[in-house]
Amino acid sequence: MDISIVIPLYNEAESLPELNAWIEQVMGQNGFAYEVIYVDDGSTDDSWRIIEELKEKNPNVHGIKFKRNYGKSPGLHCGFQRAQGDVVITMDADLQDSPDEIPELYRMIKEEGYDLVSGWKKKRYDPLSKTIPTKLFNATARRFSGVQLHDFNCGLKAYRKEVIKSIEIYNDMHRYIPYLAKNAGYNKITEKVVIHQARKYGTTKFGISRFFNGYLDLMTLWFTSRFGKKPMHIFGLLGTLMFLIGFIALIIVLAMKFVSIIGNGELRPLVTSSPYFYISLTSMIIGTQLFLTGFIGELIARDSPQRNNYTIEEEI
Repeated sequence: MDISIVIPLYNEAESLPELNAWIEQVMGQNGFAYEVIYVDDGSTDDSWRIIEELKEKNPNVHGIKFKRNYGKSPGLHCGFQRAQGDVVITMDADLQDSPDEIPELYRMIKEEGYDLVSGWKKKRYDPLSKTIPTKLFNATARRFSGVQLHDFNCGLKAYRKEVIKSIEIYNDMHRYIPYLAKNAGYNKITEKVVIHQARKYGTTKFGISRFFNGYLDLMTLWFTSRFGKKPMHIFGLLGTLMFLIGFIALIIVLAMKFVSIIGNGELRPLVTSSPYFYISLTSMIIGTQLFLTGFIGELIARDSPQRNNYTIEEEI
């Protein structure tokens, strides 16, 4: 099979017939062997009924229905598990992504050898309240991930089959699939300028909270990608530094007290009356806790079934 098209959706009943007809037209014109996998993320409208009708008319259409709304990442995860095409295309169901882009995305994967091609909606039809946070978010994602893409949030992407079978998408990590692919060893990542069409039906399902959640997810992914299998390297280092700083500060406080006693021959206020004494002890305690956190993390990583999962490119 040439192409698997995975489309997660939530309450997009109005756009599905038009989208499916558009996909069928493009696939027919290019002679692709294909499948379309609709993942209904707990829709409350007639989306699933329409998917069933589309399936009756076209055996290339498949559907997955969630009992409730889980989010886009679980939808993509289940769609990727079922996908069988050599190239996997993801797109949104709201008609803002054009199926006319699929042939070129397929060519870039098959002929130019890319592992992943991400769409870049260079000209967007969104309000400034959405475009400005998007630009800031993408700039931060480029900085932390090292993946030079202008539009991490674009739903229109193409993947080599091996890529989506080698990564696991969870929580809201769908925004960072290129980063996940890079961490799995797939570095041939590029982008293609694609057409962004104004929403024709319904309203957007994403609010401003996705940007805040996106930053938190980025921090999580950055941390786990660097220290997920070696937590002691970060917690042990920070813990040791904190403990040494506190210990040295405590020695200085005690030395100053001793010098004061020797020099003046009289007792001064107790060491415990100095705030620096408690700051030193607190630093030592925090350092010990950080070190133990790293130690416990190492024990957990040691027992993880994923500890020796590595991407093997070739074997002879």
